[in-house]
Amino acid sequence: MTRVLPEADWLARERDHVERVRAWTVPHQERRARGEKHPVLDFLFSYYSYRPTHLERWQPGPGVVLAGAPARRFLDRKGYLETADGVCLDPSGFTEGKARTAKFVRQLLTATAGRAPRLSCFGLHEWAMVYREPAETVRHAQLPLRLGSAGTDTVVESLDIRCGHFDAFRFFTGPARPRNGLTPTRETQVDLEQPGCLHANMDLFKWAYKLDPFVEAELIADCFVLAAEIRELDMRASPYDLSGFGYSPVRIETAEGRAEYARAQAEFARRAAPLRIRLIAHCEELLGSSR
Repeated sequence: MTRVLPEADWLARERDHVERVRAWTVPHQERRARGEKHPVLDFLFSYYSYRPTHLERWQPGPGVVLAGAPARRFLDRKGYLETADGVCLDPSGFTEGKARTAKFVRQLLTATAGRAPRLSCFGLHEWAMVYREPAETVRHAQLPLRLGSAGTDTVVESLDIRCGHFDAFRFFTGPARPRNGLTPTRETQVDLEQPGCLHANMDLFKWAYKLDPFVEAELIADCFVLAAEIRELDMRASPYDLSGFGYSPVRIETAEGRAEYARAQAEFARRAAPLRIRLIAHCEELLGSSR
């Protein structure tokens, strides 16, 4: 079943979307032109593979026909076709590969949504990524460590690490890996991810854009904005000194800092929950319509 969006309606949505995401894409592109790196915000466009130009690009998702002459410019994109009522996504573009992606996303997010948030990791994954690592080879070598190498190692050794997110764990240093209470793998991802995990909630952005173009731009943007805010907490709670970039630390080496982190983590889990549900429902709709 399709619905027709009047020209004025979809053009307004397109303008709103572009204006919203340019708060991040334009500064990133300006920094890149100057050869500058940002240790917090560049992550959104380097670790995640969705280009700024793609994030700015509005799309209606499946089952929507765009009315009016301006909609014909969508025909310049791959996967759109013209109908008597306007322009829409070509349903045949939902390939077997896209269906496999949707099935995995549904499985992973459904399993994650069914678990209680665990709020006791305190962002130690970032500390484990520099544990006993020479200063010149740490991931953000341009940033000083707030507590120095020895102080950072002491924090890792004094607290329990239970990171269940494989894409964080795979960056742990060799000496840090045995200290983790879990051994996440790609194969156990569905079994271990939980809704309190900052990276699992940032990854909602990834799972949304993996369905592109069969997902509306606003859902991708909602997930991106949440990921951007989570990334700030992720790095403020890290061992790095980010004062030069205007970020105050969340001092997880103290009881007060750990409590602050857990409160923020719980709030992000609360905000991520409806986005996860929307993505699950979207996958269900895509898979149902492809039968």
